[in-house]
Amino acid sequence: MPNTFDNILIGLVVLTWLIWRQLQARRADRPPVVLLVISALGAASLGFAIATTTPTSTAILLLATSFVAAGGFGVARGYTMRIWRSDGTLWRQGNWLTAALWLISFGIHLGLDFAVDAVNSTRGLGSASILLYLAVSLAAQRLTVRSRSHEALRKPSNAA
Repeated sequence: MPNTFDNILIGLVVLTWLIWRQLQARRADRPPVVLLVISALGAASLGFAIATTTPTSTAILLLATSFVAAGGFGVARGYTMRIWRSDGTLWRQGNWLTAALWLISFGIHLGLDFAVDAVNSTRGLGSASILLYLAVSLAAQRLTVRSRSHEALRKPSNAA
């Protein structure tokens, strides 16, 4: 299992890439390839970490809290995205608030990671959840944007 530093570094690289992508105008109906890849890697990382340690109930509760926070921040970011229709295609683009929410969310997750490691006998369980955390947050954001996109299709106006 990669160590805590490696997991955090990988998480920061993926986060930076996600923020960069979300600040660009992109089609709102793109297939969820990135989400699926990050989900698979995140589930594998956390699954391996859980298999090599016996998580305490407090550690599991903190991990669950982290994933709930991921979903909440994802929904919030979904509402910061600008959604518009151009030539019959829906587009979306984040802004500075989208990026700020990503950074705040990641900071909260890191704090919970350290709390998980503090209550668990083996270090690294918290940081092993970083990619899955990003995937849960991205999924919640994607669902929110998708819901808003469907609303935009029903509206005669050009912006949502």
